[in-house]
Amino acid sequence: MINKFAKKLLLAPIAAAVMTVMSMAHAEDTIKVGVLHSLSGTMAISETTLKDTMLMLIDQQNKKGGLLGKKLEAVVVDPASNWPLFAEKARELLTKDKVAAIFGCWTSVSRKSVLPVIEELNGILFYPVQYEGEESSKNVFYTGAAPNQQAIPAVDYLMNDLGV
Repeated sequence: MINKFAKKLLLAPIAAAVMTVMSMAHAEDTIKVGVLHSLSGTMAISETTLKDTMLMLIDQQNKKGGLLGKKLEAVVVDPASNWPLFAEKARELLTKDKVAAIFGCWTSVSRKSVLPVIEELNGILFYPVQYEGEESSKNVFYTGAAPNQQAIPAVDYLMNDLGV
């Protein structure tokens, strides 16, 4: 059972994200969403699939009527597998393109490059892959598993099912 403090801790970033999206939605006919994945360079083979997935999900949501009665508009940028360029592109998405949230980064180094910008500008980043843990930001939704979330089930399986 989650105690009241933990619930508030978990709900705070979600509330911030909803409030940000709502404020952006009132100002525009569309809600802009940043897609920050490498489309060139060494990481393109992994990250292009995530960009395509985001575009598919945005299209599906728009076919359902969008979000808050507004259509979602993807703003896709290519940080070209260049870690400092990730931060620069994140800054552009938030300041120039006025996106409500950014979906992106594949590697820890790209996330860590973007993090100071996201926090400085009070943006929102949805980070889609597993990460090393030991990092927490009210501006980042870490949607992938941390090591303990991967290791504990494996250890349980080894101990209980294989008797190791």
